[in-house]
Amino acid sequence: MTELKFYQPENLSELDYVLDEIQSQFTATAKQSLEKIEERNLSGDFFAYPITIFHDEKIVGFFVLDFGEDKFDLTENQDSVLIRSLSVNPNFQGKGVGKSAMIEVDYYIKEHFSDCNEIVLAVNEKNISAFQLYIATGYVYDGKMREGRSGSQFLMSKKL
Repeated sequence: MTELKFYQPENLSELDYVLDEIQSQFTATAKQSLEKIEERNLSGDFFAYPITIFHDEKIVGFFVLDFGEDKFDLTENQDSVLIRSLSVNPNFQGKGVGKSAMIEVDYYIKEHFSDCNEIVLAVNEKNISAFQLYIATGYVYDGKMREGRSGSQFLMSKKL
């Protein structure tokens, strides 16, 4: 069973997994994401929430729910959230954890952020497995793209 929880600092050691060279092109590690959130907090931007992915009560992954201004690069919807920096520990990849986390996130957002009615994300066009994961879990790609740090990205969304 996959469960999502707000990140707790005591989880960091189990989130200190290493992504391979290919995955590192497309996503940040939990540590990198947490450092970025801390930088944002120092400037008064408290709109990013780190989330830990648990599977069978083990810490297996991480992502960020970002309600800040960056989401407006993908949508005009004030009541949306941007998912960023999704990663799954390589020891747990290929077991459906990412898919179940992306299904569970809908319920998690409805429970903790009831005003939110849309999830948006950007996925690198070369990250085919992630794109397929998002399509399989109900995200829509309507042809919009942007340039990201590692090339062109598909902009995707899902209504809640």
